[in-house]
Amino acid sequence: MISNGLNPTVADSLSGTGFTPGVLSANPSSASFGSVQVGNSSNQFATLTNTGFVSVTVSQANVSGAGFSLSGLGLPLTLTAGQSYTFGTIFSPSSAGSVSGSISVVSDATNSTLPISLSGNGTAAGMFGVNPTSLNFGSVGVGQSKSMPVMLSATGSAVTISSAAMSNTEFTLSGLSFPLTIAAGQSTPVTMTFTPQSSGAASANASYVSNASNSTALEALTGTGAAPQHSVDLSWSASASTAGYNLYRGNNRGGPYSKISAALNSSSYVDSSVQPGQAYYYVATTVDASGRESAYSNEAPAVIPSP
Repeated sequence: MISNGLNPTVADSLSGTGFTPGVLSANPSSASFGSVQVGNSSNQFATLTNTGFVSVTVSQANVSGAGFSLSGLGLPLTLTAGQSYTFGTIFSPSSAGSVSGSISVVSDATNSTLPISLSGNGTAAGMFGVNPTSLNFGSVGVGQSKSMPVMLSATGSAVTISSAAMSNTEFTLSGLSFPLTIAAGQSTPVTMTFTPQSSGAASANASYVSNASNSTALEALTGTGAAPQHSVDLSWSASASTAGYNLYRGNNRGGPYSKISAALNSSSYVDSSVQPGQAYYYVATTVDASGRESAYSNEAPAVIPSP
């Protein structure tokens, strides 16, 4: 400082510190979502960081490009020096094809507009197939089981099956666990089983739920429960002097008996007229050439299972 005083020149010492203005950066500076099936979503994260020495306030985050959106970013957002904030970016394509877009982050930083580029590819939803679309198990004995193969397939794009349900518990599906993803153009074998619990016709629908364009597929199932067919095989020691045999059956031990076959010329017989859950008692007699009949043989019991 210069003046007309006794000390015409006076020196003042000055000092200060330079501060870097607020600068905003993004990591990553671009996001590629790859291929995402139409109807599905893919999420990624981006982090904003204030790399300067003064606070930065983000006032806007403008998104362009079909199917792109943000999550978890509340505005306005103030970042102090060195502070970071992470938010989500989402790609949810509504149609097939490549899509590009961007996020334009507007703030009072020196780089007042910060771009983040976005890209993704929407792929068409796959088609889910069931082969055959209907199964007829025919006649199956009550309490017995019959299994048939089923092929599940995906065309166009991969398909993820989340569940399967039978409308009748006599039909069951095995050979898979959920969720099950089938690659495009591939098939997976599974097994359908029919186990009738009662006699008569049975039907059901197998319902498969997936992320395919045909999100719910049905398979028609039919079968008939058949009552078990029982029989009693009887045999006895043959007699050379006998012209034939008569066979008797009763429902009580010791009789009375009713003749069920006469003049048998064989020492064996199959009784196919029995009913499930019943007990039967059998005796036989010999008949000579003059038609004279012997006394009853020893009684042979038979108990028929139920069913």
